[in-house]
Amino acid sequence: MSSPNYGAIESNLPAHHDEPTTGESLKKVLKASKVNVLLIFVPLGFAAHLLDWSDTMVFMLNFLAIIPLAKLLGFATEDIALRTGQTTGALLNATFGNAVELIIAIIALKEGEIRVVQASVMGSIISNLLLVLGCCFLAGGLKYKLQEFNETAAQTSASLMALACIALIIPAAFSYAVTGRAEHEIISLSHYTAIVLLIVYALYLYFQLGTHRHLYEADEDDEQEPELTLAVSLILLAAVTLVVAACGEFLVSSIEGITESLGLTKTFVGLILLPIVGNAAEHVTAIGAAMKNKMQLAVGVAAGSSLQIALFVTPFLVVLGWIIGQPMTLFFDVFETVLLFVSVLIMNYLIQDGKSNWLEGALLLATYAIIAIAFYFYPDED
Repeated sequence: MSSPNYGAIESNLPAHHDEPTTGESLKKVLKASKVNVLLIFVPLGFAAHLLDWSDTMVFMLNFLAIIPLAKLLGFATEDIALRTGQTTGALLNATFGNAVELIIAIIALKEGEIRVVQASVMGSIISNLLLVLGCCFLAGGLKYKLQEFNETAAQTSASLMALACIALIIPAAFSYAVTGRAEHEIISLSHYTAIVLLIVYALYLYFQLGTHRHLYEADEDDEQEPELTLAVSLILLAAVTLVVAACGEFLVSSIEGITESLGLTKTFVGLILLPIVGNAAEHVTAIGAAMKNKMQLAVGVAAGSSLQIALFVTPFLVVLGWIIGQPMTLFFDVFETVLLFVSVLIMNYLIQDGKSNWLEGALLLATYAIIAIAFYFYPDED
């Protein structure tokens, strides 16, 4: 899949460009990626659920089905983003790239799987910071000796991630500072902290799209045009989102069975396996951008996705749980909170100079591998 290329023109297509036909658009969708061959798992995933196959089969088939769906979601988003400016396009990529995680998390929250929800959002943040960004640095660094990106924008992202860490550390510290877990107080603390985080995210959007837009713009040498009609792009987004919601519901319903049959913990499934599916779209987009030496876009997608999960998706889920009566809080497991802090710390060290190379990518991937191993052996709470 080609990486998006956002020019200085913010809305209208160039006059010389011929709008693709509906037929051409459908052909482009079918040929968008070799990953489309995995779409065969979509009907198989539905069949596994409807015919009451084993939970392991339901989980694996829907796991594989969501990967090409996430890729198509990213393809449609990128095509729409080509009709906007670079900054708006990067925001669209990060937003719809997180649609899969948000859908799965809402389904799990509705079913009362609070542990899975917390693990999946934490895993998505860590996966974007270490796995996605690490692959970008490594893939781009193997092709280019040194790559550069906007230092101020990157450090702003790191500072906001530090705030997200603080928002998770405070409830954990609070629980140990008072007698017992003080569940009612922690829930109330989480609700009001979530509102603060949502306000901070709104301020960040104003910073990114308004007052400091220039920090997130980068010069582009080539010019790409949309490959789909706007109608086809929007229909594709809506259709894929609905199918992902169905596959996500089947996936979540089978987690209990797969943890028992394969001996995995819900923490490992939520923190490691689910983010691999959810991050498929931004993973491909960011790596493609890095290999074309567009590190501003690559870092923007990876870091922007982490920020959206930390400052929007997580507090949104807390507020949603407040509304529907599910005790979703910002009191995460202390071990997970510490590892998030470590992830933000090493990411901050590596991006503070505004430059990257393949070794820095290898360091991020090594950190992610160590965390994955730790969570494989880490038991679930009773």
